[in-house]
Amino acid sequence: MAFGFAPPSSADSVPRPGRLLEPSDWIASGVPLLRNPREVVSGLHARHAPTPSTAVVAVFQPDERLVASASFVRHAGRAGPADGWELRNALLIQLRRVIPHDLRRRAPVRTAVLLYCREGESHWTEEDGAWMWALRDACALHGLRCGAYITLTGTGWQILGEGRSGRRPCSAVYPVAPLSSGGGAPEAHRRTVAR
Repeated sequence: MAFGFAPPSSADSVPRPGRLLEPSDWIASGVPLLRNPREVVSGLHARHAPTPSTAVVAVFQPDERLVASASFVRHAGRAGPADGWELRNALLIQLRRVIPHDLRRRAPVRTAVLLYCREGESHWTEEDGAWMWALRDACALHGLRCGAYITLTGTGWQILGEGRSGRRPCSAVYPVAPLSSGGGAPEAHRRTVAR
């Protein structure tokens, strides 16, 4: 896929950014499945309480214990579609803040997962494609395995490319009881917060 914008081929087509992944490309990349997605989503939601435009990046051990996580709000700096390059850089800043890179390992061991809270329908959008590209590239540059991309909307959560979803939590504001550790140990959360 070319970088930048391609000229429209017809009146009804629109320019598309090059740094995004289509759902078929995402599925073909072999992203590992979460063993307990409901627990992961509920745990990250309880820790970070994301509102629309909030991204939560989390790093897990192979046994799905949470090692570190960070959340940040995506500000639309420029008009136009989301740029995977800028999103990748934002993810790298957060990863570098909460966990050392694993670039010295022969193969990635830890996995990064991205939960993005947004408005609108739960189906794939070009913004999701830009986040997917960003997550995959940030993981490669930080020595991590690229894990699931999860959207959180008013209708609930969905793991794009897997078809697994749930109604709770959702992006609506309501009290959340911290019943789950999000797949991670409590000490991992303390370590993340302490940094």
